[in-house]
Amino acid sequence: MMAATQTAYFVIADISGYTRFLSRVELDHAHDIIGDLMTTLVSAMRPPLRLAKFEGDAAFLYAVAEKIDGAVLQDAIESAYFAFRRRLRDIALATTCECEACKHMTALDVKFVCHHGVVVEHVMAGRKELAGTDVIVVHRLLKNDVSERLGRRAYALYSNACAVAMSLDYAAQGLLAHTEKVDIVGEVTCWVSDLHEAWRAETESKRTCVARDDAALLVECDLPAPRGAIWEYLTVPGLRPRFQHTDGVIEAPASGRRGAGTTNHCMHGKEAVIEEVIDWRPVDYVTLTTLLPIAGAVKILMTFCLTDLPNGATHLELRVARAKPKDAAFLAKVIPNAQKKFTEEFESLRALAEQPSWTQPLVPEPELPPARA
Repeated sequence: MMAATQTAYFVIADISGYTRFLSRVELDHAHDIIGDLMTTLVSAMRPPLRLAKFEGDAAFLYAVAEKIDGAVLQDAIESAYFAFRRRLRDIALATTCECEACKHMTALDVKFVCHHGVVVEHVMAGRKELAGTDVIVVHRLLKNDVSERLGRRAYALYSNACAVAMSLDYAAQGLLAHTEKVDIVGEVTCWVSDLHEAWRAETESKRTCVARDDAALLVECDLPAPRGAIWEYLTVPGLRPRFQHTDGVIEAPASGRRGAGTTNHCMHGKEAVIEEVIDWRPVDYVTLTTLLPIAGAVKILMTFCLTDLPNGATHLELRVARAKPKDAAFLAKVIPNAQKKFTEEFESLRALAEQPSWTQPLVPEPELPPARA
């Protein structure tokens, strides 16, 4: 019987500069550092992605296409790169070791290659692996000349098949066109995102997060699901009506991508609650203003904040900011209803989190290397 095929996204995260790094440093510390950075990368992408296997200085991940939103995939890749940069910086600042590996680890970087296509399970030496032409294609795309042609060392390369499946607005986002010739399929059109530029924008952007101690209203709960899964329910328009009091969410992304500047219309019959995203930090927090469709309404600032709990669970907090004196009376009037609404929605979200929302993995996931202390 032939194995059933599934449509999936494929992502390879590859640590660049790895060979040169190993050639000039002590192997014991070098492998310790690489293992730590691999754990950082993979952990930041799970979910929405699952780990298929490690491949030396790279990790091969995938997601069943019907289970993932294209914007969430792009956020997962950038968030993983940001986590990598932070971890590399933190290790360098914390270490007192003067070995060559610790001296040169800041020369390491990451590139991501993303593709979309069909996959089947294949058993090799008693172990399930992913197989198919598209699995070969994503690996061929890893050996590209993006750095030589475009001068990008840290980047995400999306095949056109992946970009179409994601509804990626490459023109609005300013992604660079690139073509690779793959022996088994011919020319592949691709789109390249500059991750160094994304990191610069991340570090320079203004942060707006309502502090717990400054909240006029705090609603919180623990949810038996990882942050990535909860983040999707909070931010993907098609998922929000499953637990929120809304008939639907109409999204208007800024610059062709969900994030800061996005405007949402949360529909309630013919009326709409208007949200504007102020700060977007997947999968840590999102800060937005909300404007209710009632007379005399003022914009209310709030943050949804997610933190890890043991055993893969998530602590979720809604923090509503204190109002300015001129708006205090309006906020005081709506807070009781807001507390009731969000408490009920969080309970509905808990019920969803308790269900097996993800399909069984296509292949068993390997254990991650332990992180450095």
